[in-house]
Amino acid sequence: MLRFLLCALLPLAGLAQAQELLLNSFESEDDLAVIVPRDTKVRPTEKGVTHGTRALEIEFSRVAFPALFFRPAAPLDLREWGEIAYDITNTGNAPVRFNVRVDDDYRPDGVGTSRNGVGTLEPGATATFVFPLANRDPLAFGMRGLPTGPDARNLGSTGTHILNLASIAQMQIFLPSPTEPITLILDNLRLRKAFPLERIVDRFGQFAPATWPGKLTADEDFPARRATEEAFLSTTGTFGGRSLYGGYAAGPRLEPTGFFRAAKHAGRWWLVDPDGWLFFSTGFNSISLSQTTFTTARESMFTWLPSDTDPLARHYGTATAVQGPIPSGTTYNFQTANLERKYGPSYVEDWRATALARLPAWGFNTIGNWSDPALHRRGVAYVTTASLWGSFNTVPNLGQGTDRLPDPFDPRFATDVNARLLPVLTPALGDPWCLGHFVDNELNWGSTASDRTRYGVALGALAQSAANSPARRALGTLLATRYGAIANLNAAWGTQFADWNALTAPATITAAMRPDLALLTTAYAREYFRVVRDEIRRIDPDHLYLGSRFHINNPDIIAGAAEMTDVLSFNIYQQAIVPANWAILQQLDRPALIGEFHFGALDRGMFHTGLQSTGSQAERAAAFTRYLQSVADHPNFVGAHWFQYTDQALTGRPRDGENYNIGFVTIVDTPYPEMVNAARDLHEGIYLRRLR
Repeated sequence: MLRFLLCALLPLAGLAQAQELLLNSFESEDDLAVIVPRDTKVRPTEKGVTHGTRALEIEFSRVAFPALFFRPAAPLDLREWGEIAYDITNTGNAPVRFNVRVDDDYRPDGVGTSRNGVGTLEPGATATFVFPLANRDPLAFGMRGLPTGPDARNLGSTGTHILNLASIAQMQIFLPSPTEPITLILDNLRLRKAFPLERIVDRFGQFAPATWPGKLTADEDFPARRATEEAFLSTTGTFGGRSLYGGYAAGPRLEPTGFFRAAKHAGRWWLVDPDGWLFFSTGFNSISLSQTTFTTARESMFTWLPSDTDPLARHYGTATAVQGPIPSGTTYNFQTANLERKYGPSYVEDWRATALARLPAWGFNTIGNWSDPALHRRGVAYVTTASLWGSFNTVPNLGQGTDRLPDPFDPRFATDVNARLLPVLTPALGDPWCLGHFVDNELNWGSTASDRTRYGVALGALAQSAANSPARRALGTLLATRYGAIANLNAAWGTQFADWNALTAPATITAAMRPDLALLTTAYAREYFRVVRDEIRRIDPDHLYLGSRFHINNPDIIAGAAEMTDVLSFNIYQQAIVPANWAILQQLDRPALIGEFHFGALDRGMFHTGLQSTGSQAERAAAFTRYLQSVADHPNFVGAHWFQYTDQALTGRPRDGENYNIGFVTIVDTPYPEMVNAARDLHEGIYLRRLR
């Protein structure tokens, strides 16, 4: 144990300015004393050595979460360091996916004390992996993830906890659930300085210091890539048995209505295309030219930015941020600059035509949220989306942050809803290619984490003045109708309200209050979705109302929405759909559409995986397949839309710094072949899978 602590203070020989510090090279018994195996066998080895004369061989057992822990005698102070580096060798004949975790407590709970990373190593390969310690907040630099050196693979760092780097208690390497014993060799465990942020972006918006398959290195590469893809798109066969709209023309046909609708067939919910064929919706969000990034106060990050006289200077812009160090400033759009390099002056229309050709060639049949409206009415089904604001009263969600929700009982709400919907819905009137309309996105309706979060909307309304809040008056009337006299409510709730005017949100929620608060919460949601539905029907009676894309599942809110929407919608960032978690859909017997999901990896020059991490592009493709198969297998889900079409800007989008590897297409407009192949394979059998 002593050696482990001393090594943490000794710089590696020959490294200027102590850019690395050795933690453990497994050379002595003292080195091994800090190792604690759990369902693993460890032994020194002369194989896979990258530092010194010995390494550590680890055999992971066939159990859930076998692990190897590194536990120093006292917590380590790592505040001066940016990364933990590992040299790992895979001795087997198959790729190995492994996880790392760092804890700042000796009694970790895996969430509130930890951050996690994930990597994949090919058979027979040795590679350096790094775990970013996040001792500098990425958002302080306008990004969600920061780079690591080109000699290493970034494991990423996920979790909500911010590590206390002054007191790192332990580290571990583990496998989730190996199906057979797996052996890895570990060596040269060390600390590294954070990667410098100067000149990290090349002239194409890519990570400058690194190389990887598919990286573009010269303008002259664009014509060849364009020609290759055009040949692919022109020769790729269509998917068998598809209808005009991408439904399943080889399957059952229901009544055609000329527009999309939802219907239940053979125990499963489906969308039905205008010609009556069963339709399972898969598509992309944000098929758009919006991948901008701030340059203001960050000019040193870029190896190239165009001068004011450069023709590519037309891709400068301005933006305002919600989060990050730059409130507002100049932006640059490497995406559109690359498209102009690739397609020339007509790049916008050429890009649109390519996107419209890619979708059916890859098997997708829907243009999702926040996409370029010029893509609509051009032979691919699409959705619209509207956001609501206006002069109506708003209600705080008392259980969750400072978010406020529209007061649907306010007469001004319906007027403002109509005003917001009219310009969005009007272009789709009478168009059979319009799938339907989303209205609002990820409103904070509250979760089931506690009574206050679950009933926060109702509590927020009750807490308002009856004189100023239509919601307060409406919910008070519901309780008055239910109980008659205020004394009856007081007896049931254990409260002492003098009269109905004195009614307010209770400070403590008791078991007796819960049914009433659930009733009020559902009533609030029902009214919100009713008003929106009625205004949609007033403007556009032909198309589906697709809901507001829930990101937190509150059963009382979902129950109200289910009565008023044609299709419920959820943004679900998980590894796959677990049927037990979605029993409410079967209880309500309603169809549901997934508005967002994605997976990312860090093996192609990006800095952050997004909300669901994988270890490589191959793993990302497998995760995409697994997820959509789980959606198709569920009887209530009628489709899922991937977020998003193109990778986000390497140095973060201006709004909030997101810089995720979540595209099917890179910043240089090159599709990821792994994702395209997975999509084609998946879509080839998706309808037969759902009909089985």
